[in-house]
Amino acid sequence: MLVLTRKPNQAVRIGADVEVRVLEVCDGHVRLGIVAPRWVPVHREEVYREIQEANRQAAGTSPADLSAAVRALSPNGSGRVVREDPQG
Repeated sequence: MLVLTRKPNQAVRIGADVEVRVLEVCDGHVRLGIVAPRWVPVHREEVYREIQEANRQAAGTSPADLSAAVRALSPNGSGRVVREDPQG
């Protein structure tokens, strides 16, 4: 782990695209500003952990659960996907 000391209005660069700037230090809290491209996900740690857990649970979905969902969402309950003919 790299440990750096920064003062308010000083920044750290991560690669060419990400900047983390110290905006304010007050009463034991640090406010950070992050500038990153839209394609770089930026989350608080607790949100990131929740996303990871949701992904783990979704990955554990059984084929039977998926089949049941398809049946429930199909118009006639048959589980067959009905596609409209684009030619009309």
